[in-house]
Amino acid sequence: MSGKLEYSTLDGDLGQVLEKSFTPDFRNGYVSVKDIVMPKYFTKFGDKIQNLEIYNDDVWVVSFPKTGTTWTQEMVWCIANDLDFQAAKVPLPERFPFLDHSPLFDYTDILPRIPDLQLPTFVLDSVQHIADLPSPRFIKTHLPWSLLPGQIRTGDRRPKIVYVARNAKDTCVSYYHHCTLMEGYQGDFEDFCKLFLGDTLCFAPFWSHVLGFWKRRQEPNILFLKYEDMKKDLPAIIRRTAVFLGKRLSDNQVDSLSHHLSFDSMKKNRSVNYEEVVEINRRFNLIPAEGDFMRAGQVGGWKGKMTEQQVEQFDQWTEEHLDGTGLCF
Repeated sequence: MSGKLEYSTLDGDLGQVLEKSFTPDFRNGYVSVKDIVMPKYFTKFGDKIQNLEIYNDDVWVVSFPKTGTTWTQEMVWCIANDLDFQAAKVPLPERFPFLDHSPLFDYTDILPRIPDLQLPTFVLDSVQHIADLPSPRFIKTHLPWSLLPGQIRTGDRRPKIVYVARNAKDTCVSYYHHCTLMEGYQGDFEDFCKLFLGDTLCFAPFWSHVLGFWKRRQEPNILFLKYEDMKKDLPAIIRRTAVFLGKRLSDNQVDSLSHHLSFDSMKKNRSVNYEEVVEINRRFNLIPAEGDFMRAGQVGGWKGKMTEQQVEQFDQWTEEHLDGTGLCF
């Protein structure tokens, strides 16, 4: 059993900006736990996550939000399931549930006033849903190393973990659009950049999240991937991931999976594009924002969004944190 987590309030100007611009109906504030920013509702699930029973045949995809998580999940699931594209028509959140979904979205006050809103268990209690799943389980999380279940951190269990990282500027732009569309952020991009650089967004600090897995990349049960490498040479990453998962793929299979994972295919695929979630948010006026979950899928998309000053701030911030680590983007 892991010890109970301790929580504190967010202080400072950025904490006030976060509370003011990012408290929709399903999120009533934020806390700090092990110096990580999380919604207050996380306090209901944190200890359950710490004490979650882990199995060595679990397969985890871990990432900071908007770094290529969905893309990586679909790749990992398809490889592990021998490219069963028919079975892959089941929505990804069912095949590969999101451990920390419920802590992000508190529907306690929403459901009584919207009786037609029917939500599955993997939304209402994602932690218990995953605890009840039979092996082998596929699990997604955005939690940093320090908040993963205790059995993983102590090494008592060694599930396969695929971590995917992305350059900070593109991550910030994508996270901004995601939070506006899916999580009810109502501030502007300038404030969002300040929150990102100030490590005052959910799952932040960003660099400690990335480096927590980078420094463990040599461990046999951890595979560290970069979004930029996936965009540059997806077949090579597919082969590398297959080896990690103990699978052998023919050249034809690699080609077939590469096509399945192309941005155009993913964007059209309702099993992975979260269009249903966006439609529910609009239908029940939970988040009326316009847009698509899969927006651009590019490297360098920040160039059309960030000011010169923001670029300089991000570049300096990145250099300070990556100096001497051997990691580059």
